[in-house]
Amino acid sequence: MAEPLFSVKNLVKVFPNGNRGISGISLDLYAGECVIIAGSNGSGKTLLAEMLLGLTDPTEGEIRFQGLALDDAGETLRQRAGLVFQNADAQIIGETVAEDIGFGPKNLGCSKEEVGRRVRAALAAVGLEDKGDYPPRRLSGGEKRRLAVAGVLAMGCETMILDEPFANLDWPGVVQVLRVIRDLNQAGKTLIVLTHELEKVLAFADRLIILNRGRIRDDGPPEGVLGRLKDEYGVRDPRFLYTAVKDCTWLG
Repeated sequence: MAEPLFSVKNLVKVFPNGNRGISGISLDLYAGECVIIAGSNGSGKTLLAEMLLGLTDPTEGEIRFQGLALDDAGETLRQRAGLVFQNADAQIIGETVAEDIGFGPKNLGCSKEEVGRRVRAALAAVGLEDKGDYPPRRLSGGEKRRLAVAGVLAMGCETMILDEPFANLDWPGVVQVLRVIRDLNQAGKTLIVLTHELEKVLAFADRLIILNRGRIRDDGPPEGVLGRLKDEYGVRDPRFLYTAVKDCTWLG
């Protein structure tokens, strides 16, 4: 079997007040997977994502990226994996859409020509080719989420973690983001989607992980995991609206 992209062993996060955000998580994530991590608010999804990318330090345990401890993976991790925040506005800093996308490549030391190439490719990948000169504040919620994805793509990231990518979006916004997820999945990107809205995106998942109170409660192919769901996990089986897992998407 291939070496895991991320390998997590006995991960624990205890806050100064004594509360446990993560309790003994161990899992392996592989390149090219589309993994859905589902759980209700407060289950630990965002905290786990932040620790995977080295944004928050664990209290105990170990995380490796491509076989290297996170401290050693450093620059490699930053260039190959990125997080799209739940609040897209939090990571939009450019005066125009193109300027915002180009910020990351510039910080990586790319030439002006390479920055331009990456910006154009990222705009095309998320369907914002005609919005390069727009100020981000004029974009819709779905377009802002796509802009955030474009910024991560422009840095050359092959792995993307999307934190509640459908939060506060209307139907058109959800559909816009789903098209990007579908296209990235088909292009072979590694996708880790943190959400409780399985009915919108589960059709694209290779694997479903249930997180509850900082612990992994189940992990495996979506059909099997859904068949073992418990009410206490706070995750709703989307199949009451659909015939099968492959139908669980708002793309139709």
